[in-house]
Amino acid sequence: MIHFDIPGCQSKVKEYEAQMNDPSFWEDIEKSQKINKELKSLKNRIQRYEDLKSRIEDSEVLIELGMEEGDPSIAEEVSEEIYRLDKDVEALRLETLLNGPYDSNNAIISIHAGAGGTEAMDWASMLLRMYTRWCESKGYQVDTLDLLPGEEAGVKSVTLQVSGENAYGYLKAEKGVHRLVRISPFDSSGRRHTSFASMDVMPELDNDMELDIRQEDLRIDTYRSGGAGGQHVNKTESAVRITHIPTGIVVQCQNERSQIQNRETAMKVLKARLLELKEAEAQKEIDEMKGEMKRIEWGSQIRSYVFHPYSMVKDHRTNEEMGNIQAVMDGDLDSFINTYLQMMA
Repeated sequence: MIHFDIPGCQSKVKEYEAQMNDPSFWEDIEKSQKINKELKSLKNRIQRYEDLKSRIEDSEVLIELGMEEGDPSIAEEVSEEIYRLDKDVEALRLETLLNGPYDSNNAIISIHAGAGGTEAMDWASMLLRMYTRWCESKGYQVDTLDLLPGEEAGVKSVTLQVSGENAYGYLKAEKGVHRLVRISPFDSSGRRHTSFASMDVMPELDNDMELDIRQEDLRIDTYRSGGAGGQHVNKTESAVRITHIPTGIVVQCQNERSQIQNRETAMKVLKARLLELKEAEAQKEIDEMKGEMKRIEWGSQIRSYVFHPYSMVKDHRTNEEMGNIQAVMDGDLDSFINTYLQMMA
């Protein structure tokens, strides 16, 4: 065997090993990754602005050319481009409204069926499909963290992780109770039913987020995953349930093959829920000092989806309406989300 002894190589290896064993080395890497992520987002936004500016200038040139030549085809081309520009400018403008401390974060959403048995569980599964479609249209990645199916149909509850820029900023507009009115497919008499399901939205927090979570305040249980997942997932106790004893908050994750991965993901969800509780308590104190009640609270009805006796989706916070209910159920939620963000801004 030929051995190459490069001068200084061994000392460099030792230096790198020492760095890797230093906790501050990994903290610096995490900070660097976070800065690079923010920098990439800002560069992307600037690039989109420059592209829009260039397209507007090109449209102005086309308008002048069309006026000089009197060519109707140019007018039609410009009209179509102005329509596209209007939508793209509005989308970029809305992004500027997402200036909250966690708006750029990934989102953790939970859907829970309300009272009403199978009917409510079916409604929860319809909402699951609706939000999954919306996320896919935005290029967001959706991962199921936990799912509890209904006995006959639908789902009792489901928790999803939505990964992508500004996922929480947009989806926070959907937090609340969603009401469905329709002729029930589970009622042999064909009667109209009203069902409810709740949508909870939390930001996914970075690992360096400081929250006082003491190990002795946690009860961690492991169990076998249920449902589809392969032989390994279902034959080992890879699923994790964490109970935060002081608050009674329970989170669980079973989608990963590794118990360690499920535990890390469950801790992220727990951090998000503890942060949500902390912010709710702070807001309550502010409201008490102001002597006024919040107009929109968790548990309030934010939107109605009426399939019968007419077709209409109405947001009760903004009065935004859409008659094409099938489009909404297929994930066309932008008008509701955008109107809410404008109102809150």
